[in-house]
Amino acid sequence: MQPPEGVAAGSAGAARDSPALPTFALLVPAAGAGTRMGGVRKPFIELRGRSVLDWALAPFLERPDLVEVVVALGAPPDRRLPALQDQRVRIASGGSNRFESVANAFDHLESGAGLIAVHDAARPFPPRAAIDACLRVAESGVGAVAGVPAVDTVKRTGARGVIVETPSRETLWCAQTPQIFPRDLFARAIGLCRTMGGPPTDDASMVEQLGAEVRMVQASNTNLKITSREDLAVAEMLVAKGLAG
Repeated sequence: MQPPEGVAAGSAGAARDSPALPTFALLVPAAGAGTRMGGVRKPFIELRGRSVLDWALAPFLERPDLVEVVVALGAPPDRRLPALQDQRVRIASGGSNRFESVANAFDHLESGAGLIAVHDAARPFPPRAAIDACLRVAESGVGAVAGVPAVDTVKRTGARGVIVETPSRETLWCAQTPQIFPRDLFARAIGLCRTMGGPPTDDASMVEQLGAEVRMVQASNTNLKITSREDLAVAEMLVAKGLAG
């Protein structure tokens, strides 16, 4: 099931044969404390012989249109990680929340890339087709967010957990990353959020505050975010079965 305004990542199958995309830069917030995993630094967890960060960056680093990567970290990394050997990858200091990490990474950009992508370091399996599709949407001048249509019924509650609304899931998506935007739009959104109280929960929400258009792009349920030991077990199973990477 897919809302009619969403963009199917499968439609990007011919993207490799389309005209070249503008260059893009990638921001990777990776400064989380990993409190739900007992303080483990999730980007550096080993997943079948590779760090989660290596898995997460690999589909981006294989692209010639990627010109720069800034990883925002809360502590110095092991520079021996394969992903950090790529000359396009640099390290910046992370912030106290996700927005501060993204904003600081953006401030450290050195290239003139026309598109800005953000991807969570704890999402090891970004689908290549979704990356393509998001870039194509962002090239048109609007924002693009990878995600999947909601399959569970969603409830909105009030005090004491009392249900006050059951929104139609026909219009609901679960947002993931990558999220990709035209650079000037992203810069304006960063500036606006710095003047407002309360950090946004994702990059699209801060762009939405500008009244700008942001579209959902179909990704995959394999594009999971590792936040618990259970998620790590699922990720290991996906690699073992050849369903990721």
